[in-house]
Amino acid sequence: MSEFDYKRRRPGRGEPFTAAPTRAVPPSQQRQQEVRLFGLNACVAMFNARPEDLRKVYLTEQRISTMKAVLAWCVKQRIGYRLVADVDLAKLTGSQHHEGVCFETRRRPLLSLAELLADQPPAPAASLLIVFDGVGNPHNFGAVLRSAANFGAGGVILTADAGLSLSGAAYRVAEGGAEAVPLAKPQFGENLVAMLREAGYGVAATVPTGGESVYAKPLPARLAIVFGAEGSGMSDALIAASDRRLTIPGTGHVESLNIAASAAVLLAEHWRLTRG
Repeated sequence: MSEFDYKRRRPGRGEPFTAAPTRAVPPSQQRQQEVRLFGLNACVAMFNARPEDLRKVYLTEQRISTMKAVLAWCVKQRIGYRLVADVDLAKLTGSQHHEGVCFETRRRPLLSLAELLADQPPAPAASLLIVFDGVGNPHNFGAVLRSAANFGAGGVILTADAGLSLSGAAYRVAEGGAEAVPLAKPQFGENLVAMLREAGYGVAATVPTGGESVYAKPLPARLAIVFGAEGSGMSDALIAASDRRLTIPGTGHVESLNIAASAAVLLAEHWRLTRG
C-alpha cells in the first residue's frame, strides 16, 4: 500500500477555502457530518459540484490517471489521499462496487421545506417535487435521485420523522444525480401538504392498486409525488390528505413496481406533459 497523506492546514489569505473547522469538533459529531461515498460518477460529480467539502481520497492505482484533477487539488489544499488495493477499498466502502475510488466528504446540509419551496420557479410554472414517506432503502433512494436528476425534479422532501440520509450506497446508485437534486426536510409541527398547496402544488400519493391510472388525465404542471416504503407503504394520513391517488397500470402479474421504477415512470410522464 502506498500512502500520500498530507495534514490539513488553515489556508493563507487569498486561498479559496478553509479546509479546517474554526473550532474543534468532537470525533462522534464529525463522523455524523461526514459521509464516505464511492463509485466513479458519484465521486466525480461531488468534486465538480463542491470540491471544498472533500476531506480525504482513497483510490486504486488504476484510477490515478482518471483522478488527476482531484489529486492535484488534494496536493494544493493539503488534503490526504491514499493508494489502496481493491480489497482494502471494499472494506472501506462495504461494497464490491466501489469502482476504484472513495471520497470522505462533508455531508450536504438539508434545506428546510421553506427554503426548498423558495428555490422553485414561481407558480404557475411547471415544477416537480418528490416526497419520501418511510422510504429507507438506500439503493431505491439513489435510483430515484438518478431519475430525479435526469427529469429535472426540483427536490426530494423527506418527512419530518424520516431517518433516511444519503449513504455511500445511495450516492453510488445515483451515479452523480445526488449532487443535482436538493434535499429538504420539514420541521416537526409544519404541515407538509398545506405548505405544498400554498406554493401551488397538487399532491399525488402513489398507491399500488385502487388509484386512478397515471395516464387517465394529465398530471398538473406543479406536482408533488409521494412515495411510501415498499411493504408498509405511506401513512394513511398522508394518503387521505393528498389530492389524487395514482396507480401505474400493468398486467397484474406482479403486485406493483418498486419505488425506483415507479418514480422513473411518473417523472418521465410529467416531463412528457410539461416539457416534451
